[in-house]
Amino acid sequence: MNESVLWGVVGSGIASVGTGLGALPVLVIPALTPHHQGILLGLGAGVMLAATAFSLVMPGLEAAQALWGSPGLAAAVMALGMILGAVFLGVAHQYFPHEHFLKGREGADGMALKRIWLFVVAIAIHNFPEGLAVGVGFGGEDWSAGIPLMVGIFLQNIPEGLVVATS
Repeated sequence: MNESVLWGVVGSGIASVGTGLGALPVLVIPALTPHHQGILLGLGAGVMLAATAFSLVMPGLEAAQALWGSPGLAAAVMALGMILGAVFLGVAHQYFPHEHFLKGREGADGMALKRIWLFVVAIAIHNFPEGLAVGVGFGGEDWSAGIPLMVGIFLQNIPEGLVVATS
């Protein structure tokens, strides 16, 4: 196995540990009120937004500018990547079965799967881009992008794990 691939897998594994770490407090905290759940959802959203901006978009722009040489072309490459990611998530949302807290089941033949499998599919779809980002960060000769991506996603996964565990 290529050393970059190995470090990409290890980095993605470390980043994913944050989800489990974030879920640990539910073992010792009694049931949370809707007010506290709202606060945790807001915290999780803020951390995820910051992780997206500082651990994914900014390093991506820097890497694209180093590769393409032009700030405008770097921004266009990043915008294209973000659009393709949004299209992928839109298609996944439409065709993969999943469940919303308020709207219920949605997607292709969502009734055929048990709730646990809907959850597994949703988490897998959600975590795929995170693992991909960390893998790409460690994929080049210079791993300086991989470590901040791994740390950023690890930190983002802590409140995400807490939010999922308390929902």
